[in-house]
Amino acid sequence: MIRLSILFSITLFTSVSLMAKTVVIADAYIDVVSGTSVKNARIEIENERITQVQSSSNHGIDEGDTLIDLRGYTLLPGMIDMHVHLTSSATEHGLKRLTTSQSRKVLRGVKNAEQTLMAGVTSVRNLGAPNFIDIALRDAINDKDFVGPRMFVSGPSLQITGGHGDNNRLPHDIPTTTIGVIDGPWAGVQQVRENVKYSADVIKIKATGGVLSKGTKVGAPELSLEEMTAIVTEAERRGVTVAAHAHGTQGIYDAIRAGVDSIEHASFIDDKGIKLAKEKGTYLSMDVYVTEYILGQGEAVGISPENLEKERSVGGLQRENFRKAVTAGVNMVFGTDAGVYPHGDNLKQLSTMVTFGMTPMQALQAASINGATLLGQQDNIGSLSVGNYADIIAVKGDPLADISILENVSFVMKGGEQVK
Repeated sequence: MIRLSILFSITLFTSVSLMAKTVVIADAYIDVVSGTSVKNARIEIENERITQVQSSSNHGIDEGDTLIDLRGYTLLPGMIDMHVHLTSSATEHGLKRLTTSQSRKVLRGVKNAEQTLMAGVTSVRNLGAPNFIDIALRDAINDKDFVGPRMFVSGPSLQITGGHGDNNRLPHDIPTTTIGVIDGPWAGVQQVRENVKYSADVIKIKATGGVLSKGTKVGAPELSLEEMTAIVTEAERRGVTVAAHAHGTQGIYDAIRAGVDSIEHASFIDDKGIKLAKEKGTYLSMDVYVTEYILGQGEAVGISPENLEKERSVGGLQRENFRKAVTAGVNMVFGTDAGVYPHGDNLKQLSTMVTFGMTPMQALQAASINGATLLGQQDNIGSLSVGNYADIIAVKGDPLADISILENVSFVMKGGEQVK
């Protein structure tokens, strides 16, 4: 028995010692934690996770290991888009949305998820989908039924009767039911419990009107402070975060005071709102690129004159306020609202963020470590750190010199598996 035990121990030690690993080498890697670019990148990977990151000109590997030679390229952590709608289509707006079944939206989500991953976005926060179809998509990707990014999902969003997110396009004599419509604090608590019951990672609420809904005033408050406070309190008890769609100033104030974790859009945020967000540590997720698509292609894809006019009132001011928030040092993440515009174009927003006040490194941090921190996943994703999942992308050249090269990601790895 002693001999067998010793033999087993030796065999086990040998097999562990000789475990094959993947080694990725490149000209440089971006350390988003320290905010530096490190030359002569060498990253070692075992069992989906990073085991070593160093600056080294050593390109040697052990027998049985796999070498991925990306000399001429820069490595970055996979990007994180904190506001997407994978089951939505950029060519389907207004009344056209009423013609698509939920089943069709799920199938569309499979395609959109793959396009998003291939663009270099290895994690997303999906904020709002009917009938919990985003949860089904997340679980299918996790089970490797389909290829797609890591998904953190909200299920149905919470909004008031007749507000942004309710179905306001049909007359009263055609009955409609929108999951997530709540009126009053206790109704909000109940819907939080419902979403958590079906495994939502985050709660999405609509604090104000919106651009692409019918009959809502884009800056007007909708959910009350009392309703949002009840929702946030219940979400905290259940261990999930809250993201608040909020364009208007009063809605932004109320959502921050209620304790939400992030403000989406934040178009009309003013100095008071910026100060409040900074004091509370609230993150801003401002989709400063989407205006290009709505005003450039919106009419052709069915966006109504009402909605186009609302976007004209929002886009320019949102970009000015984005610059103010960056200057003030507010927590910022990268959120695009992809689904309003085409999936796979997500990283075009990085250039817009730089144009309106961020340095290239700040934009990359917003799209990586900041998003991971808001998700509470900084020990798993968001940086090229030992212990994190090997979610790695590569671009030819230096993204700190030209951020636009992120619009053409050459290499994508998710969890140690090369997918592009």
